[in-house]
Amino acid sequence: MNNRSADYQKAIDFHGHCCPGLTIGYLAAKAALAHLKVERAADEELVTIVESDGCGIDAVQVLLGCTIGKGNLIYKDHGKQAYTIGNRSTGQAVRIVMTGDMVPLTTEQETIKAAVFSGQATPQQEEAWHKLQSERTARLLAAPFEEIFKIQDVELKLPSEAKIFNSVICEYCGEKVMEARARLKNGKIACLACTEEYSRGW
Repeated sequence: MNNRSADYQKAIDFHGHCCPGLTIGYLAAKAALAHLKVERAADEELVTIVESDGCGIDAVQVLLGCTIGKGNLIYKDHGKQAYTIGNRSTGQAVRIVMTGDMVPLTTEQETIKAAVFSGQATPQQEEAWHKLQSERTARLLAAPFEEIFKIQDVELKLPSEAKIFNSVICEYCGEKVMEARARLKNGKIACLACTEEYSRGW
């Protein structure tokens, strides 16, 4: 694990630590770049749809150049380790879904994990957990993409590029809000935070 590639180390530095989740996102991004035969987006050339908010998303931002701020990272709360990457210049898109199984944790390892995540781990348990995570990460890095992911071309209607909207002032809190997100409440301009949601169940 000491001979990390520069882009992998960059993802680790951005994320804050090395873990299997980050590594899955890193490998998915590498697979996408190879499949689409492209390089990291300098601006909005690539669009990525992610289906969870896990660690791997940080690697996607670093390697693909897709971010919320640029409008080319779209989050869908599907709870899947799935990534769809589209190329604006060619219209080509690929969906990459993790299908390979991580080696399941033993009962003892689950106990260690619970102790670590609760903040109650002993130094020995902390060391054991970090060793286990390193081993799991190494197995991922050594595996061919096809053993970890299902990779398939898909048709993707790419969203329009990010727009800049005028701002208006919410007449309730006094804060600026994007015009496209403003509402009327009792005839006054209101931001979403100051608007009461109305629903009949749909």
